Amino acid sequence: MKQTPAPVDTVDYAALAAQIRRWAGELGFQQAGITGIELDGDERHLLDWLRAGHHGEMVYMARHGTRRSRPAELVPGTLRVISLRMDYWPGTAHAAAGVLENPARAYVSRYALGRDYHKLLRQRLQRLADRISAVTGPFGYRAFTDSAPVLEKPLARNAGLGWIGKHTNLINERAGSWFFLGELYTDLPLPVDRRADDHCGSCRACIDACPTGAIIAPYTLDARRCISYLTIELRGPIPEALRPLIGNRIYGCDDCQLVCPWNRFARPAAESAFQPRHALDGSDLVTLFAWSEQDFEQRTRGSAIRRIGHDCWLRNIAVALGNAPATPDVIAALHSRRAHPSALVREHVEWALRRHGA
Repeated sequence: MKQTPAPVDTVDYAALAAQIRRWAGELGFQQAGITGIELDGDERHLLDWLRAGHHGEMVYMARHGTRRSRPAELVPGTLRVISLRMDYWPGTAHAAAGVLENPARAYVSRYALGRDYHKLLRQRLQRLADRISAVTGPFGYRAFTDSAPVLEKPLARNAGLGWIGKHTNLINERAGSWFFLGELYTDLPLPVDRRADDHCGSCRACIDACPTGAIIAPYTLDARRCISYLTIELRGPIPEALRPLIGNRIYGCDDCQLVCPWNRFARPAAESAFQPRHALDGSDLVTLFAWSEQDFEQRTRGSAIRRIGHDCWLRNIAVALGNAPATPDVIAALHSRRAHPSALVREHVEWALRRHGA
C-alpha cells in the first residue's frame, strides 16, 4: 500500500464506485467491477491443481504460496479489488482460421500480435488511481497487470466481469473472452458488485477443440499439455509426442477461444496498440525462421513475444516447420539452422528434418 485513506465519513463510497466505472470507460477499459478479497474456494482449487503438478515448470506459482489467493497477504491492508477489462481482439488481423488452415504460415496468439499490454494497462491503472485520489485524498493501492501472484480471473468473476469458462478463461456474456485484465488492490471500503453467474451450460466446444487435450476436465487445465505453456513458458525441449499436435502455432494458442460461442459477441479492440505489427498475423514460417537474433530483438521490441528469447522462437518455428509440407524452402530453412549454437534449437531442427525424411 502506498498511502493512507481519507476518513470513512468524508467520502461517499457508493458515488465513488459509480465514478470509478465512468472513469474506467474514459481511460479505455470496457468494464470495471469491485469485489472483496475472499477466495477460499479458489484457493482450494489452486492448491489441488498445484499438488497435481498441472503447473509444470512454472515453479513460481507454488513458491508464492497463499499470497496469490489472499490479497491482504500480498498487499497488507487490502480491503477491495477493483477489477477491469480491456478488449484486445485485433480486428485488422488476418482471419485466425485462415492462418491455422495454412500449415506454411505461422500462427501467433491474437493477444501478442500488437504491443505488450502490460505497460499500457499499468499506465491506465495509475491514471485511474490518480483520479480516485483527487476525490479521497491519499489512499492505499497497488496496481497489477498479470505481473504478480494475483488470482485475476476469480477476482474478475467476483467483481461481475464474467465467469470462468470450462477452458479456464474468463467469459463475458456481452463481450466474449478476448480481453486483458488489470487490478487495483485498495484499502478503500467500496461497495462490492455481484458475482457473475456461469453460462457454459452443457457446451464442451473448447474441450473438444483443444489440439493437445490440455483441458482434462471442465474447468481444469493441465498446463503441461497446453500449447501456450509449451511455446511460451517452457524453456526446455517440447515433448516429442506433443510436437505434431502443435501444428503451425509458434506462440500461444487460441483454439479454445476461437470455438467459444460467446465470442460471437466480441468486438474489435479500440486500442490501436493491439493491432498487428511486423505482419505477425500471417507471416510464412520460413521468413520468420530466418530472423537473426538482432532481427528478433528489433521486431519484438515492445511485444510480449520478446520474453521467450530467440532460441525458443527458433525452437517453436522448427516444430511448425516439421509439421509443414516438405517443400524445398522448408527443408533448406531447416538445414540453415543445423549448426545453430543452441543445442535446444539443433535438437528441434533435427526432429523436423526426420519428420520430412531429410
